[in-house]
Amino acid sequence: MQNITDIIEAYLKQILHDEKTIEIKRQEIAQRFDCVPSQINYVINTRFTVEKGYFVESKRGGGGYIRIQKIVVLDSHDLLDEVSSWIGDHLTEQAAEDYLIRLMNEQLLTRREAILIQSLLQKESLPMAVEDQHRMRAHLMRTLLQTMKRL
Repeated sequence: MQNITDIIEAYLKQILHDEKTIEIKRQEIAQRFDCVPSQINYVINTRFTVEKGYFVESKRGGGGYIRIQKIVVLDSHDLLDEVSSWIGDHLTEQAAEDYLIRLMNEQLLTRREAILIQSLLQKESLPMAVEDQHRMRAHLMRTLLQTMKRL
């Protein structure tokens, strides 16, 4: 059985399948799914991130809204460049996994390739201080993306 977070995510993604951008009211979605508004925040903050291919903008207050926009990239080189620029100098293990899933969803990596790369980027494969792991993971991921552009 799916939990409420998965159900809300699926609902929003279904709407985004037909539209490039959606604008929702947190309270309305919470009422629709009979949950607290903070549950909607959780879904938005964890399931609709830049790493996963979304831009989110919100405005608080009475006329407030949450706007979710699917990032559309015209070709694979553009996507690889964009991901590389988003990574910066630090990359957490979760963000790396999200980027790999995005590359897999865009059919730039197979599932097998993504799993192999993920195993190299996990904390157990980087025996160093956490900050050094973040820097090394970012460096490795950017190197991977540059290599993918040349293939």
